[in-house]
Amino acid sequence: VQLVESVVGLVQAGGSLRLSCAASGRTGSMHTMGWFRQAPGKEREFVASIWWSGGMTYYGDSVKGRSTISRDNAKGTVYLQMNSLKPEDTAVYYCAAQTQTNGRYDCWGQGTQVTVSS
Repeated sequence: VQLVESVVGLVQAGGSLRLSCAASGRTGSMHTMGWFRQAPGKEREFVASIWWSGGMTYYGDSVKGRSTISRDNAKGTVYLQMNSLKPEDTAVYYCAAQTQTNGRYDCWGQGTQVTVSS
């Protein structure tokens, strides 16, 4: 599975943006897709995840209530809508997928930089 991230939106504090992750390859093996982020000097942080079948969603505390993860199964794409952006949302955002049943994300995108200006 190959994952490619992209981002659309005005990245000023208080604004919104939408991250997209397009999956290709053996997408039928994916059962969970997620978003992570890593800011300079910090550990990678879980942002959100969604079950590919059924659509159950989970959110990290730092984005809960102002972010929505969704997927388009037909397009093999997962989205992360982020609102009320804060400078602390600045990070490299990674899309990831689980293709095994061990609960680990084993496929990762290359990451896309999001910089929120104050």
